[in-house]
Amino acid sequence: MKKILIVGFGDVAERLVHTYAGQAEFIGLVRRPERVADLRALGVTPYLGDLDDAASLARLPRVDAVFHFAPPPNAGATDPRTARLLAALGRRLPGALVYISTSGVYGDCGGDWVAETRPVAPVNGRAVRRVAAERQLRLWGRQHRVQVSILRAPGIYAADRLPLDRIKRGTPALVAEDDSYTNHIHADDLARLAWAALFRGRGQRLYHAVDAHPLKMADWFDSCADAFELPRPPRVKRAEAENVLSEALLSFLRESRQLSNARTVRELKLKYRYPTSDDLLREVRRTRGQMDLF
Repeated sequence: MKKILIVGFGDVAERLVHTYAGQAEFIGLVRRPERVADLRALGVTPYLGDLDDAASLARLPRVDAVFHFAPPPNAGATDPRTARLLAALGRRLPGALVYISTSGVYGDCGGDWVAETRPVAPVNGRAVRRVAAERQLRLWGRQHRVQVSILRAPGIYAADRLPLDRIKRGTPALVAEDDSYTNHIHADDLARLAWAALFRGRGQRLYHAVDAHPLKMADWFDSCADAFELPRPPRVKRAEAENVLSEALLSFLRESRQLSNARTVRELKLKYRYPTSDDLLREVRRTRGQMDLF
């Protein structure tokens, strides 16, 4: 049975462990001691370590593979966390590593369809640091002959990861002619894509971890509102949005792209549980309807 280290033990990692329990021996790197009991309850062996403290990684066990789900720091132009992880792994090389990055590395593409061959053009600090992490990982993979697969993921959603708070607050969305395209992936499918990349991914290969259904952002909000019988967000022009929305929200609205998952489907050969976000929302509406019967 393969021994697999998971770095960055959040929601996607938990979904992966639930889905593939019994198919591997999982070790989870966690920073906080209070997480130890949670991991043990999942059948995961905890390893207390901190990617901001190289000494804490000195005794990482030898593993067959690594899932690297941890984000870079919140500042700077590089990812020293990934550098420390790779230095620790260099003493006991795994056979493969899968990293979840972000689709934000492309910057604004003007709504164009985007394949993995498109050059990166990050426009914010988050994406700049992700590009730095990707480059470190691919170089390390080539140097040490470790299969590194990178999944560029967009907005991650699930039944408990929907923008309902924003919708309930009545935060405006853009009118159609000013709106940006956004891409999505269900958290379950992202976990399954990471697993598929481990066994079917090609070395130093990039994959779009997205479904096949890009949406204008306001249309996504409308669909979520309809599924929960909430009022749809008001629509405003982009010029007005610049005055009423937070800078964090505006940073997403300034980037528009439609990611192709053709390579992902062809090479990773995974049948999505949620090929589009509408599949989940139909499930939500059906479940709500059944609850109304009682």
